[in-house]
Amino acid sequence: MRTEEILAAIGTGLWSWDSSAGTVSLDAEAARLLGLPAEPVVRPGEEVRPRFHPADWNEIDGVVNFAVAEDTVAEARLRIVNEHGVVVRTVRSRSKPVPVDSPGRHQYVLMGILQEVAQPPDASAAQTPLTGDWRRSREAFLLDAGRALAEAGSTEEVLRVAGSLSMPGFSPDGLAVFGVSGERLTVVGHHGHNVGDEKPFTDMPLRTDYPAAEVVRTGQPIYLASPEEYRQRFPATWPLARDFGRRSWAFLPLISSGITMGAWMAGFRHSVAFSPDERSVLTTVARMLAQALTRAGAAETERELSLGLQRAMRPSLGPGVPGLAVAARYVPTGGGLQVGGDWYDTIPLPNGRIALVIGDVQGHDVRAAGLMGQLRIALRAYASEGHRPDAVLSRASRFLSGLTETYDLADGEEPSDATRFATCLYAEADPETGTLDVARAGHPDPVVVSVDGTAVIRQTAGGLPLGVEKDADYPTTRVVLGPGETIMLCTDGLIETGGHDMVTGWTRLKPVLEKHGEDLEELADALVQAVHGPGSHYTTGPLVDRREDDIAVLLLRRDGLRTRRTPGRRSAMTIAQAEPERVAAARQQLRELLHDWADAEQVDSAELMVSEMSTNVLVHTDGDALLVAEVTGERGERRLRVEVADASDELPHKRRPGEMASSGRGLLLMEMLADAWGVDPRGEGKSIWFELYESAEPGVFVGS
Repeated sequence: MRTEEILAAIGTGLWSWDSSAGTVSLDAEAARLLGLPAEPVVRPGEEVRPRFHPADWNEIDGVVNFAVAEDTVAEARLRIVNEHGVVVRTVRSRSKPVPVDSPGRHQYVLMGILQEVAQPPDASAAQTPLTGDWRRSREAFLLDAGRALAEAGSTEEVLRVAGSLSMPGFSPDGLAVFGVSGERLTVVGHHGHNVGDEKPFTDMPLRTDYPAAEVVRTGQPIYLASPEEYRQRFPATWPLARDFGRRSWAFLPLISSGITMGAWMAGFRHSVAFSPDERSVLTTVARMLAQALTRAGAAETERELSLGLQRAMRPSLGPGVPGLAVAARYVPTGGGLQVGGDWYDTIPLPNGRIALVIGDVQGHDVRAAGLMGQLRIALRAYASEGHRPDAVLSRASRFLSGLTETYDLADGEEPSDATRFATCLYAEADPETGTLDVARAGHPDPVVVSVDGTAVIRQTAGGLPLGVEKDADYPTTRVVLGPGETIMLCTDGLIETGGHDMVTGWTRLKPVLEKHGEDLEELADALVQAVHGPGSHYTTGPLVDRREDDIAVLLLRRDGLRTRRTPGRRSAMTIAQAEPERVAAARQQLRELLHDWADAEQVDSAELMVSEMSTNVLVHTDGDALLVAEVTGERGERRLRVEVADASDELPHKRRPGEMASSGRGLLLMEMLADAWGVDPRGEGKSIWFELYESAEPGVFVGS
């Protein structure tokens, strides 16, 4: 005997209700119990629903919602009525709701059994065990609704969540949210209407004889349990509402901070008595909806303010400069308003050159953005007057210091909070020669990418951040770009975001600079992606802290042949008498220039000779040393040439120092370690140089 026959013998039928498709599947016994012909059938839910007593259906809907929330079996007793509304039998339902994926709504397939039970035909719904379950399902619904509304981040999302709410026992067929604009009532959003049906209610005066308008005027809810009640209370607008075919309506005020900000309408196609429990649920949902709309509105206002500030302050690269290519990116990631103090700029100068500016005002708030805007304008003004880079930064530091001194303290703000400083790098570029005169105020050093893709930090002289001292000095360093070479200027956010320090951050960026060097725009995107893309989360720095910072990056390339097969890389550095520590920086820069040199011992020898040559200038002359290192040739057969020039006419002499002597070994070391070396007199001063060959050829020694 089949299972269906066994179940039919004991008065039990199988049924399933697909809420997403809106269809009900019944076997023969289940169809008989519902008063339909005793044969398997699949019918629309609208045809099956009238077979249940309205009061029982309202409560079973809540039981099912509770079972979905708790992942339990939904069990209840239901009265079956005929086409005249007369109760013909009572059935017991046990079913399991199985959720299904459906965007925007909680959908499920209800699968279970229907079994006839002995129940007096006049039994009321109050005598069934549904009331307690309804209250539990109401609590589950309110928790779920509160969580969903709290997570909505925009007005559109709030309305979408409100439209997907399935209230326990009396789910509305249509929803509408009304807002107030001056003395007029407008529709903010709606659900359950055909497109265009809402037009009569889209914009109306608050004095209109309409339930939502009265709710906004009085701040009191309105419940209309029947069409007759609606027609009697609001005869002027009843003809407009009549066409929607609904039986009951609830209009509730949306109140936030004691102010009625709008109204919420819930319409039902079945009659709802609006019991105290039902009104309590509706009131609670209205309060949560008002709070969610207020939060979403505030968030959207902040986003609009942020976008407005970005549009107003976002720099423009301006027209192209012959001989130079420029690309830039700005990513505000630090503050809640998505604005901060980072900026970049390009400024055409009166002498035909172009100034590159990049900087970072302390902080990630609106005030940092405001100071950034003022400082950017001041730098443009000083540059346009024709001042040199050091003078531009000196004037900007005095300007920022004056701004922070006169800043009015806000309530509760300490004087130290008003003091802000800014880091900045200002470079004046000559498109014809490729020279850049760089002045730096506490900002990260630039990076130079040679034509073969080698990226090296170009160490430059610098001063204090802007605004720290009124009369700070900012020395200038000259950097020369060869044809096809690129220089990168960036703020510390590009280096340190993700818990990195300056060392590990540079280690993360260097492969990107050396890999994506062909196209400047592609390189700019790749740098940002390396910091904020998916891969960045797997290259964290040594710190646990994952705080992000604003990012500004500016790339400049001198036009010329650029191919990885073109040999040649070059570096230059000034070592001032007052900065002997830059000898160590020169050694590091040379090591980076020779990162792929075949013989590691030759690299060590080159470092040692650079140290000796640079120190000799600082000790035996009164001037600065200019170091120039250049690598030429094909890999495996390259030549390194290093020159250290100074303004002294005194030529060095070879000596035979004793065992305990502390000096005099420089030229002897060069004679032992270099493949070629020499000293060349110049019109003003001299130049001492050495060469190393990557191939193992015999050395050629040139005397001085």
